[in-house]
Amino acid sequence: MSAEISGINVALNDNTNLEGAAGEQAHVHRQFVLQKVQPALLGLMDGSVSTLAPLFATALATRKPMTAFYVGLAASVGAGISMGLAEALSDDGKVTGRGMPVGRGAITGIATAVGGMLHTFPFLLGSLSAALKLAYVVVVVELLSIAYIRFHFMKSPWVRTIVQVIVGGAIVFAIGIWLGQLGAAN
Repeated sequence: MSAEISGINVALNDNTNLEGAAGEQAHVHRQFVLQKVQPALLGLMDGSVSTLAPLFATALATRKPMTAFYVGLAASVGAGISMGLAEALSDDGKVTGRGMPVGRGAITGIATAVGGMLHTFPFLLGSLSAALKLAYVVVVVELLSIAYIRFHFMKSPWVRTIVQVIVGGAIVFAIGIWLGQLGAAN
């Protein structure tokens, strides 16, 4: 926009366009977080945490890494299908603005399966001791990654996010260890 003052053409600052562009960029970012990041985070958290107990309980109860691997595989794939369907069927996205249900379901389902499989893969090693040590490291990396995603995209305070994710994961992990030891004793 411009105006003429005493014969001089002066450009006026049009904040409307700048605010509109910034507002549009914020809207696009919000939709990305709501429709992509949140379903992926939901899946990663569920896959990483929900598969811990059955995987580690099986590993400790049977002392057989391949048996633990198949239990982890079944838990990961089953949880992925379950979470994908639950997310896809939860709403059609019209009221909430959460996007297309099939896309959200696919993101959630895949992220859930991946979250469970990451700490399952170490059990392909022939040694139970090596598999457990590597799986422990993978679990810590998974939980810290989830905390970072929550911090970065959801703007959750870093310390609170770490405490919530680590404490939640530790509770489920401890239950898996406890049940595995119970199973090994019988």
